[in-house]
Amino acid sequence: MPIPAPLVDRLALPLIGAPMFIASYPELVIAQCKAGVLGTFPSLNARSLDILEEWVGRIERELAAHAAAHPDERVAPFGVNLILHASNRRFDEDLALVVRHRVPLVITSVGKPDRVCEAVHGYGGLVFHDVISVKHARKALECGVDGLILVCAGAGGHAGTLSPFALLGEVREFWSGPVVLAGALGSGRALRAAEVMGADFGYMGTRFIATREANAPEEQKRMMVASSAADIVYTPVFSGIRANYLRGSIERSGLDPDRLEPGAGPGTDLFDPSKTEARAWKDIWSAGHGVGTIHDVPTVAELVARLRAEYEAAVALPSAFASARRA
Repeated sequence: MPIPAPLVDRLALPLIGAPMFIASYPELVIAQCKAGVLGTFPSLNARSLDILEEWVGRIERELAAHAAAHPDERVAPFGVNLILHASNRRFDEDLALVVRHRVPLVITSVGKPDRVCEAVHGYGGLVFHDVISVKHARKALECGVDGLILVCAGAGGHAGTLSPFALLGEVREFWSGPVVLAGALGSGRALRAAEVMGADFGYMGTRFIATREANAPEEQKRMMVASSAADIVYTPVFSGIRANYLRGSIERSGLDPDRLEPGAGPGTDLFDPSKTEARAWKDIWSAGHGVGTIHDVPTVAELVARLRAEYEAAVALPSAFASARRA
């Protein structure tokens, strides 16, 4: 299960910060990369092509300066997420910008990544594609992607329904290349567990929203600290695709989380998207099942230091079963 050479020597942990709408701005990405975690952001977080140009240039400059000033530290590369759906009218321009800047990692979502693979491979970059099923994984590999991001049950935002044990196990039967595992990873122990299962990297989003550098309202961060997995609502009504959201953010928008879909609750006055101004990500906040283990809002540097300590302790942890057998 090879980790691409351009990545392995620059990471402090086998971890990618997931690209999150609204939350992933340059401040978060830069802090993640400086801490040795590969930071990413959706290109559409930048409201115009000029702003995207400014963001990518800023990230490049600040990371280069930090690496020069701290030659003994691992400064991770960064990545940009491109949405492939036909509704993304800026796709061609954003892809051209990615190629011009030779962005090290491009994460593709919701569509066929063949054009991106051709363009990014032209300068030696890597393309990882989001998938929620074996069918999607096979199609992405046919397009020539370098790695697969398995978005399993419990992931924040748009997530699949398959257990990571099931999806990762099936994918490993036909793909030996890089695999990134997403779905409720919130600690260094969980990251190590993902490796033991057969993944090369973990994909962590929700935990990074509750950091000081994330571009999220303070109320959202407080709500995440106060929430548990039972407070996650999985529904397609806000974006057209099933996704995980914080129950409290639905309620604060004046909606009943238990009456969003037909058959979901008593009565017939279900949610009508045309009768509310509440919007996914902006008003209806995303989070994954791992939210229940979030108890504070640290800096990214503090969080990554904690993750590293947990990960290293998990690597050294002996098997309780094996120890009992030896005894």
